[in-house]
This record gives sequence, C-alpha cells and structure tokens, in this order.
Amino acid sequence: MSNKYITDQSFQNIDFSERGNEKTDYENCTFSACIFSNTNLGEFCFEDCEFENCDFSNTKILNTAFKNVQFKACKLIGLQFDECNPFLLELKFNHCILNYSSFYQRKLKATKFNKCTLHEVDFTEADLNKANFTECDFSGAMFGRTNLRQANFKSSYNFSIDPEQNQIAGAKFSLDGLPGLLQKYKIVVD
Repeated sequence: MSNKYITDQSFQNIDFSERGNEKTDYENCTFSACIFSNTNLGEFCFEDCEFENCDFSNTKILNTAFKNVQFKACKLIGLQFDECNPFLLELKFNHCILNYSSFYQRKLKATKFNKCTLHEVDFTEADLNKANFTECDFSGAMFGRTNLRQANFKSSYNFSIDPEQNQIAGAKFSLDGLPGLLQKYKIVVD
C-alpha cells in the first residue's frame, strides 16, 4: 500500500498528534506552529519541506525520510535521527532545540546548525565533514569516532572533543574553544 501524497500546501497551528497515523508523503510543504510531539511519523516522507516553530519532542521517526528539510525555531527533543531513512538525507537547523537527540552514524556532510541548543546530543560515528555550527551550545554532547574534518566550530561553545578519538583535520575552532579540545589532558587554559 502506497503512502498518501500531498504537495505544495501550508499547514498552520495543526496538532498532528490528534490525527491518525496515515503514512503520508509531503513535498514542497510548509508547517508553521504545528505539533508532532509523541506521534509516530515512521515511514513518512518529507521532501523540500520547511518547519517553523513546530514541536517534534519525542516523535518516532523510524524510516522517516527527510530530503532537503529545513527546521526553524523548532523543538526536536529526543529525536532519533539515527533511525530515519538515510537515503538522500539532507537537513538544516536554525534556532532549534535538539537536546537528547541522536545522530549516531548519520552522514550529515555540510549540514548547517545555526544557533542551536545541542545538549547531550549523540554525534558518535557521524560524518559531519564540512558541517557548519554557528553559535551552537554543545553542553554534554558526545563525539566519538566522528568525522569532523573541515567542520566549523569557531563561534560554538561548551563542546568537549577528543582530538585522538575524532577526525578533526582542517576543522575550525576559536581560541575560546581550545579548552574543549584539551579537556581530557586536564590542562588549564586562562
């Protein structure tokens, strides 16, 4: 059975958690101030879609496709992006809260995170080559065997990245970010 197909529509102030879970493919749609929290979006597809001021807290996204999807000022707490469909996965985050989410083993080359809160986010074994993190808060975020080559962390803060356990060649950091790279050595940088 194929998914329902919706294209070129705008949705505002809709609580999708109160709707059924009919699997749907959305293309070139915008969602503003919508609630998806605690819903099951498994097997849904979002292509060329934009979400603004939406709440996705604890939403299930098993095999959900996000193809060229932009999130602006969204609450994405506890999302398991490691479970979503990796085919043509392309995401952009602007002013989003992604606390407790997981990007474990996700390929997110050149992904843009702008002014995002990324507390306790799992980036273990993710490919963040050329990712751009502008003014992001990484308090408690986990990096292990992560590809951070040529990633930009210059204006971000509260990260702890072990240079011996991650690929950081060509990554950009500010002098203020230096303690986040030296933390394991217990060196005091004033």
